[in-house]
Amino acid sequence: MTPTPLRRLRLPLALVALSLIPVAAGAFRLSQLAGGAAVTTENARFFAAPIPVALHIVGATVFCVGGAFQFMPGLRRTGWHRRAGRVILPCGLIAALSGLWMTATYDLPAHDGPLLAAFRVIFGTGMAVALVLGFLAIRRGHVAAHRAWLTRAYAIGVAAGTQALTTLPWVLVAGQPGEVPRALLLGAAWGINLAVAECAIRGVLRTPRTRATPTPATL
Repeated sequence: MTPTPLRRLRLPLALVALSLIPVAAGAFRLSQLAGGAAVTTENARFFAAPIPVALHIVGATVFCVGGAFQFMPGLRRTGWHRRAGRVILPCGLIAALSGLWMTATYDLPAHDGPLLAAFRVIFGTGMAVALVLGFLAIRRGHVAAHRAWLTRAYAIGVAAGTQALTTLPWVLVAGQPGEVPRALLLGAAWGINLAVAECAIRGVLRTPRTRATPTPATL
């Protein structure tokens, strides 16, 4: 059976919804930088070096929102998928590399710590490597490998939305987490996303196809 257009959109729309919280937070941060908001201890590092954070926000927004629609099977068979990928993949790489730059050069805020910084380096590097491997795979014509690496990269990139979900229950029950619990909660989101991605890559989450009714042979 051929999926209806609405069914084809369910996954992309769910991924866009997952991205809404970090996208909204990024838009708010850009409005602060552009509007000359008051400098505080929490945002001083961004005003001191605004270009990396601006690149990170714009790159991550395009990668997460645009990348969600790259998972539509119908679009993968059109020229739109390739043309959009030429924008989306570099934006993902910009998001990953600018995130690594900020981790290495910005002062750690009070609620962060070395463990969270290590997680950001590990997963940011993993995202960048996955994007490069995905690009090299499609250049060689290895479509399955391309999809697998880009799925992993997207899982890491969209984890900011999952982090809101892993952190919210703790905040509601116990208030703001301390340095180590916060790092573990955010790290868990990356782990959850990658686990789901690996299941999808291996076909674990695929819905069984409806067996087609055999048609009589014709002479």
